[in-house]
Amino acid sequence: MAGQAPLPSDPFPHNQVPPLEDYNLYAADPVLQQAVRRAGADWHEPALMRQGAEYGAAATLQAAEDANRHPPELHTHSRTGERINLVRFHPAWHTMMAMARRNGIANLPFFDDRPSAWAARAASHMLHCQTESGSSCPTTMTHAAIPVLRRNPALYAVLEPLLASTGHDPADRPPAGKRSVTVGMGMTERQGGSDLRSNLTEAVPAGSGEWGDEVRITGHKWFFSAPMSDGHLVLARCGDDGLGCYFMPRWQPDGRRNAIHIQRLKDKVGNRSNSSAEVEFHGAWAVRVGEPGRGIAHLIDMASLTRLDCALSSAGFIRQALVQALHHARHRRAFGRRLVGQPLMAAVLADLAVESEAATLLAMDLAARHPGTDPLDRAWCRLLVPAAKFWICKRAVALSAEAMEVLGGNGYVEGGPLARLYREAPVNSIWEGSGNVMCLDVLRALQRHPAESAAVLQQLAQAVAGAPAVAATCGALQQLLGSPPAEGLEPMARLLTQRLVLLAQAALLLQHGRPATAAAFIDSRFGTEWGAVAGTFCQPAGRSALLEEAVNL
Repeated sequence: MAGQAPLPSDPFPHNQVPPLEDYNLYAADPVLQQAVRRAGADWHEPALMRQGAEYGAAATLQAAEDANRHPPELHTHSRTGERINLVRFHPAWHTMMAMARRNGIANLPFFDDRPSAWAARAASHMLHCQTESGSSCPTTMTHAAIPVLRRNPALYAVLEPLLASTGHDPADRPPAGKRSVTVGMGMTERQGGSDLRSNLTEAVPAGSGEWGDEVRITGHKWFFSAPMSDGHLVLARCGDDGLGCYFMPRWQPDGRRNAIHIQRLKDKVGNRSNSSAEVEFHGAWAVRVGEPGRGIAHLIDMASLTRLDCALSSAGFIRQALVQALHHARHRRAFGRRLVGQPLMAAVLADLAVESEAATLLAMDLAARHPGTDPLDRAWCRLLVPAAKFWICKRAVALSAEAMEVLGGNGYVEGGPLARLYREAPVNSIWEGSGNVMCLDVLRALQRHPAESAAVLQQLAQAVAGAPAVAATCGALQQLLGSPPAEGLEPMARLLTQRLVLLAQAALLLQHGRPATAAAFIDSRFGTEWGAVAGTFCQPAGRSALLEEAVNL
């Protein structure tokens, strides 16, 4: 129309930030790249570069959003009244599951003899969780189930090629007709929660077959993770043997559906793309895995891997929170200049960058120490995997909220990138043992393995000897463990675990981190005024360089 001003060429002319899409998550993360190379997994970098581009692609980001906006639906019966216990998913869920499987997150270290395969797989897991975390639940359980299933060689011989597959097969049919399988777990019961020894689900011997001791299981599980998995590792009580570990498939060997009745799906705060169920077992067929009465021990072995994945996933959450916040601050203007140039905002963003680097270094260091052939590496993992899960997962909750606040009102709407991340973050603190359980596990490791724990603390002391404030904290922790108070250490378990994690992160930053990050971390985390609120340490030196190097976009 004559006289009308032309439309502006800038598609975002009103100080609105363009969506962050079609970028490479791996190429943008120098800390993760260095961790991969340090672990000797640089052979995996071409794959990680491909995966980074895939996870940052607009189409993948849309699939992740769709999988969470259209949660799974439970169909207990067919139209003719048959019990089918079927959970249907949006196609986007299968897109994300296929991506995780293709990228080796379900199996890589168990079918690649290189020790660095653990770090390679951990990096892929961190990338995946930054885009869509719900699909990582059945994927990480499948990965962690492999060493447990190997305790039944006859069963494992059948499942091995299906576990080794890099293809996703969502069909609901017996494993013999599939090209891959997923494995879930069922431990928690309504009367016990984390107190697994109070489990009441009962296994009754039903003879012996080609896979060993068979049972029929009756009972329930209050949380039955990923009920559409092809099989689950289930904890059940078998007479005088006590609690055993059993593999319970969705389909019995004779081709009939197993007697696993899904009662309802949990309506969760986050993790909405993934199904979690309450179930009842009505004489469900299962086969024993491992030694009689050692079910808790076998499933704790599995949990040690899933706990590490919780720490890796939460490190990914912190990373993604930083990326989104920094992207916004680099584009948004306020009071005449970009947000990233505002001193107080720069302090918040720098704190996020420091936390992200520390979390990535610790989580990747623990992954690189697997499979734990070195005694000191095993001691590190025994002590620091539960500690890292406790601390990194809790920090992800707080820092995703901080990042949301950077975006202001735009961060608090479901169409933005941080709402789902914020709702997702608490699950890693809860799943596989809440904070208190993790801290008690740290305390138990210190008390049951004093020599190995002392060796870990001595290594930490040597690493931080050049940083007086950190060295003083390490010495005080060693003294506390040597002379515990009269009431014992349990009331102090959270404080002790926090100190241990901060010491480990400081040591890794001093050894492998950027000097500016190490200095900022030590000055703040070991200073008298540091608190949980981001941006409270007030040393501006090096902030600009720290932020410029944190995210290569």
